[in-house]
Amino acid sequence: MLDEKAAAGTVTSGEPIQKILPPYPEADLMHVVDLLPAGERERYADVREFLQTRIRAASIEYWNREEFPFGLLAEMAKYGLGGLQTDGSSKLFKGLMYTEIARADVSLSALVGIHNELIVGMIHELGSPEQKRKWLPGLEAFTHLGAFALTEPDHGSDIAGGLSTTARRDGDEWVINGAKRWIGAGTIADFALVWARDVSDHQIKGFIVESDRAGYSATKITNKIGLRIMQNADITLDDVRIPADNLLPGATAFSRANDLLRDSRAWVGWQAAGIQLAAFDIARSYALERKQFGKELARFQLIQQQLADILGNANASLSLMVELARIQQAGKLEMVQAAMCKATTTRLARSSVAMGRSLMGGNGITTDYEMGKLFGDAEILYTYEGSYEINSMIVARAVTGKSAFV
Repeated sequence: MLDEKAAAGTVTSGEPIQKILPPYPEADLMHVVDLLPAGERERYADVREFLQTRIRAASIEYWNREEFPFGLLAEMAKYGLGGLQTDGSSKLFKGLMYTEIARADVSLSALVGIHNELIVGMIHELGSPEQKRKWLPGLEAFTHLGAFALTEPDHGSDIAGGLSTTARRDGDEWVINGAKRWIGAGTIADFALVWARDVSDHQIKGFIVESDRAGYSATKITNKIGLRIMQNADITLDDVRIPADNLLPGATAFSRANDLLRDSRAWVGWQAAGIQLAAFDIARSYALERKQFGKELARFQLIQQQLADILGNANASLSLMVELARIQQAGKLEMVQAAMCKATTTRLARSSVAMGRSLMGGNGITTDYEMGKLFGDAEILYTYEGSYEINSMIVARAVTGKSAFV
């Protein structure tokens, strides 16, 4: 067991010593990482070390300034984070990667997740051979970025029925008109995967729209309370002309988008586990170092209760996601499981981060101590990829057979 005086940073002689990590330094009480095969476990440890030593601290000032850390992309690419979707990794490994990226920074985990699940995934699964040859190598190396352009200013939860962006065939070209909102990486992407309604058959289809096309404009959404590194954008498409070959041949109906959205919804559950582990890491470290009334906060019962609750929520979320990975690996994942996991883990994340903020008092509201950063990010996880309420109704519809959607 850890010597208590060593944990406090002194020995009986009063001489300072090197700080010793407390038991369970990784906070993986359920030994989830042990479920990975040896090769993936080794890679996991390498990536986790990189994320904690390089990305976590570096992200704070970018978050404060709402800036994107372009210089970090090449470093992330060296660890294969741009090609998780196509490198043959297990679903569990990929999920744990999303968890560890979120544990270091939630904004960058959003970028990596959307990049893999929706951009690389869509082109790999639904693109033509030429589209794959043109875009996948650069995407996997993080030398190119894409944006997934589905949500619109007036249509979010009702996007399947309400999507109003249009695509009109004109000879060897498509003409795209409409607007998109909350599009991640919209101002920095090389192209957007735009979902638009074909005016001829009213089907919603997917198109590659390069960001340098005439009529394409993207404006950064500012003053966000969370995911401040992610460059969300309002996108306007004004008679944007693209070659006919920019239509993804596998994306000629919205049902194909639903498969991708199901998987990306599940991905948010891994993010929720990661942000809770980050909240625990920060809160535990603070409680061991901060002294009040002459002793470490970690010795107070109320503080211990909050730490135990945060860790319990985090491991419950992680365990739920491990089970989701199991059914996903078996090809059995349905929207109801993805929605349940997303709703449950983000609800727990919101609670965990709130406890972490409370535990740290006034210091919990600043990014200097990181918890304030997590506090804002947790609200975004609770809301995007289907709000908590929408995902709850998806679950309830599945188990009652009754729809509460209008």
